[in-house]
Amino acid sequence: MVQIKLWFSDEDKRNLIFVIISGIALLISIFKWFESIIAFDTSWIAIILCGIPIVIGAIKGLVFEHDIKADVLVSIALISAVFIKEYFAAGEVAFIMAIGSLLENGTARKAHEGIEKLIKLTPKTARVIRDGIEIVIPSNEVVIGDKMVVLAGETISVDGVILSGQTTIDQSIMTGESLPVEKNIGDSVSSGTVNQFGTFTMEATKVGKDSSLQRMIKLVEEADANKAPIISLVDRWATWMVWAAMITAIITGIVTGEIIRAVTVLVVFCPCAFILATPTAIMAGIGNATKFGIIIRSGDALERISKIQHIAFDKTGTLTNGKLKVISVQSFDNEISEEKLMYYASTVEQRSEHPIGKAILSFIKSKGVSLAEPKDFTLLAGRGVRAFVDELDVIVGKEDLLNSVGINVPEKVKKASDIYLNEGATAVFVGINDKVTGFIVLSDTVRVDAAKMISRIKELNIEPILLTGDNKSSATHIADIVGITNVKSNLLPEDKMKAIKEFENNKKYVCMIGDGINDALALKSAYAGVAMGGIGSDIAVEAADAVLVSDDIQRIPYLMKISKKVMKKINVNIIFSLILNFIAVILSVIGVLNPVLGALVHNAGSVAVVINSALLLTANDQ
Repeated sequence: MVQIKLWFSDEDKRNLIFVIISGIALLISIFKWFESIIAFDTSWIAIILCGIPIVIGAIKGLVFEHDIKADVLVSIALISAVFIKEYFAAGEVAFIMAIGSLLENGTARKAHEGIEKLIKLTPKTARVIRDGIEIVIPSNEVVIGDKMVVLAGETISVDGVILSGQTTIDQSIMTGESLPVEKNIGDSVSSGTVNQFGTFTMEATKVGKDSSLQRMIKLVEEADANKAPIISLVDRWATWMVWAAMITAIITGIVTGEIIRAVTVLVVFCPCAFILATPTAIMAGIGNATKFGIIIRSGDALERISKIQHIAFDKTGTLTNGKLKVISVQSFDNEISEEKLMYYASTVEQRSEHPIGKAILSFIKSKGVSLAEPKDFTLLAGRGVRAFVDELDVIVGKEDLLNSVGINVPEKVKKASDIYLNEGATAVFVGINDKVTGFIVLSDTVRVDAAKMISRIKELNIEPILLTGDNKSSATHIADIVGITNVKSNLLPEDKMKAIKEFENNKKYVCMIGDGINDALALKSAYAGVAMGGIGSDIAVEAADAVLVSDDIQRIPYLMKISKKVMKKINVNIIFSLILNFIAVILSVIGVLNPVLGALVHNAGSVAVVINSALLLTANDQ
């Protein structure tokens, strides 16, 4: 019963009951059980329970959609078998078609099992603090800025930032990460994740349809296998196969004079396996990717990703962590240690909102150092900050800032800082009482697994490219670390788009990987686009064909592999179904197969295709 609950809807459960009853009825018919008691051929039970829905579906397709589908051919075969009194053959065709339909629906439902879990995860209520009082309200009434309380074991209802307390969050449903993640004050938390230990308060930053959980649900819902171009091609071929089957059956009946052969041709010529070959594989592939934190938005996207020859990466937030960190501190004053230099600089930066200032402050706080209050603080927009600390005039900023206030940076200090600048880092100088005493070096660190990911991509015969707005030295330094040789730097958003177009004009398919608003244009213009969903901007996510919800770049090679596996599976399914159909038709024409055997062969092909596609659901990320 557990398996039925996972794989079948209520309608499918009813159909399953019909299939079971029909199967028993066919057994009674073929073995002549209860022949003295039952006054009719029990094959009629299968014809009515499983066959009539097929005939009704075919009629609806013809009348309302003006489309000749495989159901039309199946219906003609059913009616023809009944007409020549091959009741068991008619019932068998209907019975096995119903089994194939259940398997197809089960594969698609299993593929969408992830979204059902997400929907069930959506909390119905939330604890908020309003007017100093903690109250419980419907989660859809939470607004941005609400202060919320989350207890141990509760699912977080909206995105937010922790204000007080610390905890461990289970993010597996959103990111695919098996291990829980430690969270402290200032850390962000996502809707749909589970608070495992302790109680914390948070401020809501994204609510309703903008929250991570609801955005993920929307993306999965948009993953429609029927958008793939190969689906349309297969549908057109299937329509022609229906006509070919009818013509072949008519000719066979006229030439041989045996209606039973013509009926058998109709039975085996139904292109059911051929039609199922593509959508079942695509839906299984999309479902598999979802388990690993990859949302593929459509079958069309999956097909395009499978053809990728080059992957273009943005640098910041994709190959790097996207956050500046202090990597070195150097003092050139014997009376001021490097620790003291950081103390002075951090004290001044306390009131700065610049990312460099925040990185410096974060570094000193991680050391547990207490800071004094700066006096006469001055923000020099875009260049640095200045204030008095312990009666000392401290200024922190770029070289041009110090020059503008009459402080020259000594040549030996500049040469020392240039070493870091050539490696793509950023250096800010610290001046105390009109004298440069040293500098602080900051850098956006490379993701620890970036080089491994690039190596795996190369193993797939895909060339990595770096497209970045950073300067050449910074771009080259990062590229050397991760193993990329094709580098383009100093690019504006439109320049990234032009670079991608140049590749595609040379018949080279490019996939863009990005995370920011500035990547949206390139993501949309590339043959395929993949957004870093966790830290990526809403615009980048909306522009992409696939989203890495976990921001785990190790999933990128797997995305390429699973897309190729799906297309390979489709090709195998199509070739198998066509060969089987061809052989079965020949055997039917020469009289080797009768309607009963024909139905078994035909429907066995359909079941084999569905099962072959369903194997994609068990593929892993190795």
